[in-house]
Amino acid sequence: MEIRNRKARRNRSEKRDVTVNMSKQADRSADQQRMILLSQLLLSPLGSAGAQAAAEAVHTMSREDFDAVVALASSNHVIVRAVGIVRGILADAGDAERAAWADEALAKERTRIGLAIESLHTICDAFRADGLDVTVMKSLDHWPDLGSDLDLYSNSSPQAICTTMTRRFGAQIAQRSWGDRLACKWNFDIPDLPESVEVHIGRLGQTGEQMVLASRLPGRSRSVQIEGRTFRVPSASDRLMISTLQRMYRHFYFRLCDVVDSATLVMSGDLDFEDLQSSAREAGIWEGVATYLMIVSDYVRQYRGADLDLPLFVMDSARFGGELIYFARDFLRVPILPQSAGLYRTQLTGLLRKRELHSSARLGLLPWLATAAAVGLKITGSDKGIW
Repeated sequence: MEIRNRKARRNRSEKRDVTVNMSKQADRSADQQRMILLSQLLLSPLGSAGAQAAAEAVHTMSREDFDAVVALASSNHVIVRAVGIVRGILADAGDAERAAWADEALAKERTRIGLAIESLHTICDAFRADGLDVTVMKSLDHWPDLGSDLDLYSNSSPQAICTTMTRRFGAQIAQRSWGDRLACKWNFDIPDLPESVEVHIGRLGQTGEQMVLASRLPGRSRSVQIEGRTFRVPSASDRLMISTLQRMYRHFYFRLCDVVDSATLVMSGDLDFEDLQSSAREAGIWEGVATYLMIVSDYVRQYRGADLDLPLFVMDSARFGGELIYFARDFLRVPILPQSAGLYRTQLTGLLRKRELHSSARLGLLPWLATAAAVGLKITGSDKGIW
C-alpha cells in the first residue's frame, strides 16, 4: 500500500509544473538572483548542480554583492545558516578575504541573537514567576537564526501581562492598531532590547478569530533547549497552523526561512499529519495548511530535486502549489485573488457552519480592515494604526 501511495504521489507531482516563477534568466533582477543563490545554498544537496552553481557565485562575489546577499538573508531570517555555508565554502577554497567578510557578518548576528535569547528567557521566567502561562511562537522556529521580534502567546489576562512587562522590565506599551486590537495583540518596547516583544493574548489569527486553537496552544506545547535554556514552544501541528495563519491568511508572502523551517520539520518525522488535519479542520484552515505544505514541497523540489513526500490527503486538499508563487520585494509572494481570497471564504464559511458567530463577525471585518490599510498606505505611505 505504501509503495502504491508513493508512486501516486510521484506521478501527481510530475504532472504539475511546480517551478516557482522567478522569471526568465535574462529578466531576473539582482535580488532574484540573490534569492536563488540563498535557496541553492540552503536547499541544494552537496555535489548537485545547484550547490556547484552557488559555490561558483560565492567565489566571485564582490563586497557590494556580499553585503546585498547578507541583507536579503537577514530579511528572510536565514543569515546564520546561509552565511555559515558561505563561510565554509570560502574557507575550503582558502579565500581568507571573503571568509573574513562572512566571519564579520556571523559575529554581528550571533551577538544580536545571543542577547535576544537571554532576554527572551528572562521574560519567560518573569511570566512564570508571576503565575502567567507563556509559549514562545515563531521566534525559535528559525534557530540558529532568529526573527526581528520576539513572539509570545499567553492565556493570562492582558492586565496581568502588561503589569509584568512594565513593572519588571520598564517596558513601554506600543500604540495599538485596529488590527492589533482585533487580534488581541500587544507590543512592548523594552529599554536596550532592539527586538520588540509581541504578545498574543487569548486569541490567534489576524482578527482574533482563532479561539479554540489559541486556548489549546499551551496545553499542547513542548519543551526545547536553546543555548542551555528551556522554552515552551507550540507542538509541531500547532506550529504549522500558526505559520499558515501568518503566511496564507495575513501577509500573503513566504520568507525563505518558512520554506526551510517547515521542510526541516516535515522531514524530521515529528509531524503527525492526522493530528494536523484534525486540528486544522477544527480551526477551519485545513485547505490553507495543505496549500502551505504544497508550496513548501514544490519549492524544495525545485532545488533539491525531490519533494517532501506529503501524504495523498494533503496533496488532494491543497488549492494550489508552488506554480503560482512569484518573487517580488525580497519575498516569495502568494497571489491574493482569487487564491487566498478563496481560502478566506472557506475559513469564514466553516466558522458560520459551526455557529461560532463571534469569531465569524471578527473574521468578517478582515476585508474592510485590509481595504482601510490599502487606502491608508496609498494616501499616507503607511498602514500604521490600521494593520
